[in-house]
Amino acid sequence: MDALGVNLSGLVTQVVSFLILFIALWLLLYKPISKAMKERSSRIQEGLEAADKAREEAATARGEMEGQMATARAEGQEMIAQAREVADRFRDEELTKARAEIKAERERAEADIQRERDAAIEGIRKEFAALAVDAAEKIVERSLDGPAHKDLIDKVLQDSGALNKGG
Repeated sequence: MDALGVNLSGLVTQVVSFLILFIALWLLLYKPISKAMKERSSRIQEGLEAADKAREEAATARGEMEGQMATARAEGQEMIAQAREVADRFRDEELTKARAEIKAERERAEADIQRERDAAIEGIRKEFAALAVDAAEKIVERSLDGPAHKDLIDKVLQDSGALNKGG
């Protein structure tokens, strides 16, 4: 080996030195660094798992929120439909009441007109009877007694009633 330029005692010394250095580095550097790397790797893994869990929870919460929003929308639409239905019913009831009031007012007005018409006709009949009596007195030139007076009025009223019905 001397011919190759390798000294056996120097080689053994270097191998022993290398092994001591290797063991010292192994114990002092590699183990703490690998331990720190494993801890860091496990923290990263835990962080990734927590992020995945948070993502799943967020997706679940989003789904629940969308479900609640859909439920709220449906309830809102139902409330709007109910409000429209109530408004339609109220409008129909008010329209029915207004029509009934108009009809009642029309009937009252017709009854009032009929009463006034009857009163006017009765007034005209009385006036006509008075005129007829006056005319009869002038024609006869005397004053009629009570029963004759009543008979004459009844006859004139019957004649005027026949004229009114016929005309």
